[in-house]
Amino acid sequence: MKWITRSLRTRIFLSMIFLVLGASVLIAGVTVYQYKKEAEAYQRDKLKQKEASIRASINYEIQTTTYPVVPENMELIFRKKIYELRNIHNTEINIYNLSGQLVKSSKPTFFKDSSSTRIPKEILNNIRNSPSKRYVNFYTEDGEKLQSSFTYITDKYFKPLGILNLPHIKDDGFIEMQLQDFLRLLAQVYLVLILAAILLSYFLSKYITSSLKTVSEKIHATRLDKENTKISVNKASDEVKLLITAYNSMIDELEESAIKLAKSEREQAWREMAKQVAHEIKNPLTPMRLTVQSFERNFNPQDPNIKQKLKEYSQTLIQQIDTMSSIASAFSNFAKMPAQQSEQLNVPEIVSLALDIFKEHNIEFSTEQGEIKAIFDRSQLIRVVTNLVKNALQASDGTSPEPVKVAVYTENQNVLITVSDKGSGIPEEYKNCIFEPKFTTKSSGMGLGLGIIKNIVEAYNGSITFTTELNKGTTFYVKFPKL
Repeated sequence: MKWITRSLRTRIFLSMIFLVLGASVLIAGVTVYQYKKEAEAYQRDKLKQKEASIRASINYEIQTTTYPVVPENMELIFRKKIYELRNIHNTEINIYNLSGQLVKSSKPTFFKDSSSTRIPKEILNNIRNSPSKRYVNFYTEDGEKLQSSFTYITDKYFKPLGILNLPHIKDDGFIEMQLQDFLRLLAQVYLVLILAAILLSYFLSKYITSSLKTVSEKIHATRLDKENTKISVNKASDEVKLLITAYNSMIDELEESAIKLAKSEREQAWREMAKQVAHEIKNPLTPMRLTVQSFERNFNPQDPNIKQKLKEYSQTLIQQIDTMSSIASAFSNFAKMPAQQSEQLNVPEIVSLALDIFKEHNIEFSTEQGEIKAIFDRSQLIRVVTNLVKNALQASDGTSPEPVKVAVYTENQNVLITVSDKGSGIPEEYKNCIFEPKFTTKSSGMGLGLGIIKNIVEAYNGSITFTTELNKGTTFYVKFPKL
């Protein structure tokens, strides 16, 4: 399971390393096996050649002897010659009769009761049953690898006279020495090969997965609420090209869906806004209607207080008309997106200017430095600050001795304006809808102020956030790029 869950790049890397290691082990195993087979064949051929040379010498002795060439005379024929043959061929020689009994040996001493005076029955049967009438016995003695050959001695008519034995032929290890040298060289080659494979695997896996990484990053960055760029990758494999084509098609469909969704949301928002505006307009219309009806019923030109009553009626109507006018202005301001004037401003100076209208209130202003430049519309920045300060003063409601704190400073490459109050804070259920149009916790107004601020700030690539704690206060953070 761990192997399956690893990244594709890691799996490609490890697979290539394991492939090289597996191939190396396999080649080394086949090489050792082949060398061992060659070593056995080499020893057999070497023994066979030595045996053929000794047999040639024995045949010559048989042909030149003055003794009758019969099995019973084998000891007489080779009584002295066997030592000469040992010295010539540098190997011990034993001659057995056809029943496997030793009749002559080139060793200087010989004990009749020794176990080596007779060929074991199993070996004797192997000699007799062999098509070539020859048998080689491989064995280990005192940690040394030895071999012993048995073959028939025949006369010129190929009639068996005895059995020739070449005992204790040592394996000189020449092939094994060659094998060890070869394996050392092979290990060095494999070491270089594995290092090269690691480097090749690293770069190859990186190359193979680079296109997939690009696709993954693009998919991860895909958002419904913003424009998404399509993927363009050069020299990608056919499989990755299919994936990229599918992603680009998905982006087209996503943009179409986003347009439809945005249109639907705008229509829904305007329907809700229209309902809210209609509701807010109806509120002043009712007292206006009642005032007019009351004036109509109670109008008496002869009343000595007619002027006072007319003035009261007029004031009532004017108040309600002003309320309707403020509703229309707020709605108009929210519907109109702020224009980006690209003015270069000194933010602390503009914020200080915006706070001048609140001189009679308890406001504390601080700035990190006297000059912080940014691109913003002057009037809209004043509007943002005054709206936030006004909300902070209303949240404090004049009951908190703590001042409303306004600060301007820099954070990385951004300007940060904070407005803090020590009011009652924002309840948990209101946090997610504080910037929504028509939301308000006040008894009057349409709740468009923070929505307008959010539109203004985002128009200049900025953001507005807040932190709040019940009964301890709220802080709003306005952040936008600085110069």
